[in-house]
Amino acid sequence: MSDLSVNICGIDFANPLIAASGTFGYGSEYSPLFDTSCFGGICSKGLTLDPKPGNKGTRLQECAAGLINSIGLENPGIPHFIENELPQMLKLKPVSIANLSGSSIETYTKGAELLEKTAVQMIELNISCPNVKAGGMAFGLDCKTAAEVTAAVRAKTTKPLIVKLSPNAADISAIALSVAEAGADAVSMINTVQALAINIESGKPVFDNIFAGYSGPAVKPIALRMVYQTAKAFSQLPEAKRKPIIGLGGIASWQDAVEFIMAGASALQIGTATFANPLCAQQILEGLDAFMARKNYKKISDFCGCALQL
Repeated sequence: MSDLSVNICGIDFANPLIAASGTFGYGSEYSPLFDTSCFGGICSKGLTLDPKPGNKGTRLQECAAGLINSIGLENPGIPHFIENELPQMLKLKPVSIANLSGSSIETYTKGAELLEKTAVQMIELNISCPNVKAGGMAFGLDCKTAAEVTAAVRAKTTKPLIVKLSPNAADISAIALSVAEAGADAVSMINTVQALAINIESGKPVFDNIFAGYSGPAVKPIALRMVYQTAKAFSQLPEAKRKPIIGLGGIASWQDAVEFIMAGASALQIGTATFANPLCAQQILEGLDAFMARKNYKKISDFCGCALQL
């Protein structure tokens, strides 16, 4: 077999596949279905300092080549996670990553302080959350606020910090450069794309919040483009300042995985595809291994970023 292992921010992963936040619970939920060690890492459900009940009304809507969700970050809160879910998560073989969300700098930093005291190996910072002090605009849509929350969390934790970027920003590469400068060790991209569904019988939006997040195969070309642009932007920096990119957005096959790696992603997250095919991670790894053997690639880094026109 090829060497599928990768090292992200000093943490060793058995392979480049990570279960994306919000699609895999805390890992143990899928254990009865298949061996979760097929993933190199598992991202927890989005966590906030205090429990959140989530959104009312319809939460999921299937559509052509994807899924629209309006879950609303329902979660039991970080203290409950630390006491109840994290111990089970840490027993699994994949790297444990806590996805940290918040509505203000204060809630982010207090959450980071709690996670810092645990054995969770990495933190993924979700900056697509609405900043309540800025009228509800997501932190990740503006370079200044993205850098501000990243720097604040960076000051509260020594753990490797991944910042998850929103595709709804006007210039995602600029956001990536801003958070890298502010202390991010890596970026993951992309989060869901803002979307709308309308009930044609009632003539009203399907979701109570009107807009919701679109994921699945249809967003893959968009995510791939953004990963490519960001990898190219990082390549212009001095080598010491470059950050690894974890690519996600519509990955459902080994061919998708290869494209993202060639565009500059050092690791990958699998999300919506797991709902449609719980065994997709195993199948992606098998296909990736066969592809690497056919191409005589010994490790992922042999072809990571090879498509970049530098």
